[in-house]
Amino acid sequence: MGSPTEHSPAVDWDEASELRALASKRFSERAALSPFVDETSRQELGRAVIMEVVQEATEARFAVQGSVSSANAQDALARAVFDLMFGLGRLQPLVDRADVENIIVVGHDRVFLDLVGGEKVPGPPVAASDEELIQLLQDLASRADPPRVFSDANPDLHLNLDGARLAASAFVTHRPSVVIRRHRLVRITLDDLVGLDTVSPLLASFLAAAVKARLSIVVSGQQGDGKTTLLRALCAEIGPEEVLGTFETERELGLEQLVDEHPVVFSWEARPGSGERGPDGRPVNEFTLQDGMHASFRYALDRQIVGEVRGREVAQMIMAMESGSGSLSTTHAASAADTMEKLVSCAMQSGEVTRDSAVMKLARCLGLVVQLRSMFVRGRDGSVRKRRVIDEVLAITPGEESAGYAATTVFRSDPDGPAVAFVLPDHLRMLAGHGFTANEFLLEAQRHGGVA
Repeated sequence: MGSPTEHSPAVDWDEASELRALASKRFSERAALSPFVDETSRQELGRAVIMEVVQEATEARFAVQGSVSSANAQDALARAVFDLMFGLGRLQPLVDRADVENIIVVGHDRVFLDLVGGEKVPGPPVAASDEELIQLLQDLASRADPPRVFSDANPDLHLNLDGARLAASAFVTHRPSVVIRRHRLVRITLDDLVGLDTVSPLLASFLAAAVKARLSIVVSGQQGDGKTTLLRALCAEIGPEEVLGTFETERELGLEQLVDEHPVVFSWEARPGSGERGPDGRPVNEFTLQDGMHASFRYALDRQIVGEVRGREVAQMIMAMESGSGSLSTTHAASAADTMEKLVSCAMQSGEVTRDSAVMKLARCLGLVVQLRSMFVRGRDGSVRKRRVIDEVLAITPGEESAGYAATTVFRSDPDGPAVAFVLPDHLRMLAGHGFTANEFLLEAQRHGGVA
């Protein structure tokens, strides 16, 4: 079974499903005789069994039809059976495509692919029926570590797929719905983003200095704007001597994989637990980010990084920022100005803090809000590509006004590209001691009508 490509021979998935049933039965019989040492040995036995059933199917076809499938076709069929048994089924070839960024599924036969360049194109069916798609998702949930439940009682599923993130819903949606986001850029730096014209060299210098100075930063933007990618690039500015702790509902930052850049990373991932309730009223085996954050204070961490804030995670984000660790997080917001209100609302969801308390805490511990924006650029040949830019950077400080905080536009939006220098607050001039080219900032601010 060779490596997959988008140009592999077409696969008869009905035949693959039939062979999967045969291979699964034979696999179970042999597995009962020889317990597995690890997942690798389990998959090696699976590959051997699959090659057997594919070879038998090829010989049977020759006996009936007098024709033999090509070696490439047999390899593609074997790979499809393997994907059905151990991978993502019909979704696997789409996840393996380098040109695909998002896979959007609304029912088994309505599939769309967001390509890297920004184009959205139709994709092939990912199951023979909606019922088969639900069964695939339930299989993936049961194979997760720890296993998850996807059912009428638990209609949402979130999984880390080792290089991709899956979100799925069924039972409460008109059809089973899936979105898979591929993590294309795990090893990424601010210099790389300069090359992609997402950020200017001056802005990259500012952000690198802010990380080194241990300012707490929230990266905000709308879905698909590249928040996690920018967060990874910011983390690349953290020195290898620092001990890091990451806290995520689904592990996707991937810092623990970059052992050459970050030798010591403790990575906590939330676990939803089973549908049963324990004596304390919590789901059995549940592990929350709050549990992880509480445990982490015994790990001698230099930084605590809360990957994504969608709701109550903001409490852990604030706790990390209040520890002075120079924490980094992301959240969804339509604008930089909206980000503070979004975070305040998230904090109030817990019912444990008032609005005034949430504002006070955020104003005191949050240093910068970095807003991203997506724009579509048409090339001379008429093609359209998606371009992501840093749209604005706000400095947050406590304020006496009714809002309870002050927001200074350090870099302002530019319709043609990344944000440009505008105002450098006095308290951020110390970033010059961390490599920030403050003089260049002042010159650029003067060119764009800012205040030097």
